[in-house]
Amino acid sequence: MDIETIVGRLLGPEGRRDPYPLYEQLRAVGPAAQTDEYMVMVTGYEEANEVLRTPAFGVLDPELSAQFVADYADHQGKTLLGDSILERNAPDHGRMRSLIASVFTPRRVALLAPAVTAAVDGLLDELAAHGDRPLDFLDAFAFRLPIGVICELLGVPEQDRHLFRPLAADLTATLEVLIEDEELLAADRAAAELAQYFADLTARRRADPKDDLVSALVATADADPRRLSDTELLANLALLLIAGFETTGNLLGNALALLLQRPDVAARLRDGTLDPAALVDEVLRYDSPVQLTSRIALADGLTVGGRPVPRLTGVLLLLGAANRDPRRFPDPARFDPARRDGQPLSFGGGPHYCLGAQLARLEATTALPALLRRFPGLAPAGPAVRRERLVLRGYRTLPVVLNGR
Repeated sequence: MDIETIVGRLLGPEGRRDPYPLYEQLRAVGPAAQTDEYMVMVTGYEEANEVLRTPAFGVLDPELSAQFVADYADHQGKTLLGDSILERNAPDHGRMRSLIASVFTPRRVALLAPAVTAAVDGLLDELAAHGDRPLDFLDAFAFRLPIGVICELLGVPEQDRHLFRPLAADLTATLEVLIEDEELLAADRAAAELAQYFADLTARRRADPKDDLVSALVATADADPRRLSDTELLANLALLLIAGFETTGNLLGNALALLLQRPDVAARLRDGTLDPAALVDEVLRYDSPVQLTSRIALADGLTVGGRPVPRLTGVLLLLGAANRDPRRFPDPARFDPARRDGQPLSFGGGPHYCLGAQLARLEATTALPALLRRFPGLAPAGPAVRRERLVLRGYRTLPVVLNGR
């Protein structure tokens, strides 16, 4: 099968359902494959890791997006996150990231552990009250936990938290390789609503600061407006919110789906003989909630896997493929939480390494063992249905019963 056909299938319904066989077909071409004059696809772990850590491979920032995407400036769904650290290169990226990192610190995240445990226990109590009726794990637990945690951290009032999952689902469609016109319009509406929400919240926190991340970011930005503009503040708050639960919700769903298929692994997690951190690492490797990311060559003379990459050539990093590179992970198609073969690339690497990685790990390692211990009879209640996404991989529904075995 030629590369054009493989890429076409990867971007279509077949790839969204199960991209892994297509990744292997691309890998057979080499760890970096030239798909056309302007794009290289990377399946190799070392090659992807090198690109992530090389500053000369940048992200498609607003200036470049305006150059390559004709209607970029016409759609707030595209431009909102363009003012965040997600889509900025040096020096703007470092300027904004250092400010955010100064308040979103590892210490602040570590101090959340009791709150995460309490949130997990509260949700498990609610599940128990549901009885033996089937429920959707994603709606009832997987997304509610990280939404609650990130909103508590940011300082979003509890009565507003129901707003954000549908808005995030609409906005993150712009991160996909292909997007339909209807999806783009929905993303525009979601971006406008999120920007307005955070404009209102930051105004309230300026007038009446609280002990939360929004207040801390507002105070830090106001102390030196040259470090973070009002537009950048809103964009980064929207990013922190969405990234704080979208990928973690999918991580929890992907993990439970695998545990339901592997009762032996679930039993080890339940009885404490399996390290939850090892399980989470293997879920991230085996079925990553983030399957790909992209970079663009910002300089001449760059290479990937020995292949020349001219300036302004795009590089599509297939993280889901890199995480199954047999040169890095022996027997990569086997789900094995006991492996100790290296870190997956699911949180990225280099300057754009995910700021929320520690929080996502904390939530998953707390929630999954507690869930299985509370409900040892947890079982499927019907077929799980995948979302129609390639970049952000997860389930649309994951029906379960709490006492099915």
